[in-house]
Amino acid sequence: MPQQTPDGRPLDAIDEKIVWELRREARISNNELAARVNVAPSTALTRLRALRESGVIASTHAQYDMTALGLDLHAIVFIRLKPGAQHSGRDYAERAVKFINVVNVFLMGGSYDLLVHVACTSSSQLQNLVAEKIAADPAVASAQAHIVFEHLIAAQHMDHVDGFPVMRGEREQS
Repeated sequence: MPQQTPDGRPLDAIDEKIVWELRREARISNNELAARVNVAPSTALTRLRALRESGVIASTHAQYDMTALGLDLHAIVFIRLKPGAQHSGRDYAERAVKFINVVNVFLMGGSYDLLVHVACTSSSQLQNLVAEKIAADPAVASAQAHIVFEHLIAAQHMDHVDGFPVMRGEREQS
């Protein structure tokens, strides 16, 4: 099935290869991107601009070493909302994502309503964040913090995967 941009334009294999390569390394030069995708640099630049304008590439972010910045204690906080509050999970997520030490918020289906990735300087900072911010919200029934020992970023380990069609199961890995 052909993929589409948010504005309805069809995505082709070149568009997907550009996004795939940027997913792996967003700092890549345009010339290197063009070489990896097998197009002229001008084509790569035109396609990249179109992908940004259409919203397929919403933003690019620096992947940084939080330990070097003094935030070496990570946790995933598993949150259950109170009965009746599950329908407003998005409202809670929008409040929680603004808490200073929050890295990511995931709205979930299953046993928990949300997962919140946090980065803190110490266990006392984590405890205060969970007790005074995350669990103190009237919509929260329970919040359990689980310490993260290590975090691997899949895009940095995908050299063996040949793009989005393989991820979608549309073709076998070559």
